[in-house]
Amino acid sequence: AQVPVLACAMWGKNSANVTDTSAISVHGTNPQNLVEKILRSKIYNHAYWKEHCFGLTAESLVDKAMELDTVGGTFGGIREPSHFIQLTLKMLQIQPEKEIVLEFIKNEDYKYVRALGAFYLRLTGRPAEVFQYLEPLYNDYRKLRRRLASGEYCLVHVDELARV
Repeated sequence: AQVPVLACAMWGKNSANVTDTSAISVHGTNPQNLVEKILRSKIYNHAYWKEHCFGLTAESLVDKAMELDTVGGTFGGIREPSHFIQLTLKMLQIQPEKEIVLEFIKNEDYKYVRALGAFYLRLTGRPAEVFQYLEPLYNDYRKLRRRLASGEYCLVHVDELARV
């Protein structure tokens, strides 16, 4: 039996890249549009996105965030997207509840989970709430590995990331 064309279009190659239907616009746009189109395309075509981000829910995202070992955007000669920026896009796609994001930020055991939550809130939050929830991070001086565009690493501190 053949599948109707409409179903093929809906469940085609891009169905995993569509923003959750219950998501609300952020700053007047689709939340995924906060990441530039070229970077989104690189992320959608990356093996990590296809293997590890497909089907993630807000609850299972926590497990992936706990595996992070760097912060950063793209790196290397072909500007490969980091796992950090890919999970950020996944958060923009599924738009987890505010309480979940705040739990990411309050998490003192996993500094990269905290950094991911802070970065997401910085992208999506209103200025007053960004200040309210990120100000406590100014007292967190733990070191984070940041992946530079060259592919090398440098150290930043959680408080520096919160101030950016």
